Amino acid sequence: MSEPARPATPPKNSFEFVTVASARARQLLEGCVPKVDGSPKPARRAVEEVAKGAVSRTDRLEEPVE
Repeated sequence: MSEPARPATPPKNSFEFVTVASARARQLLEGCVPKVDGSPKPARRAVEEVAKGAVSRTDRLEEPVE
């Protein structure tokens, strides 16, 4: 089974912005490739990525009930 595509949407408010940036910082710490050039610090780079629109949150789609 393939996973359904998840729509990406930009953060709607500052809480969501921080939540997306912190999740992205964790990904960068685990070894993900940065999507923008910038600070070598993962937290700052994550904020830059979200601000530039290179990263956005994904809506989780619920599994269909059979």
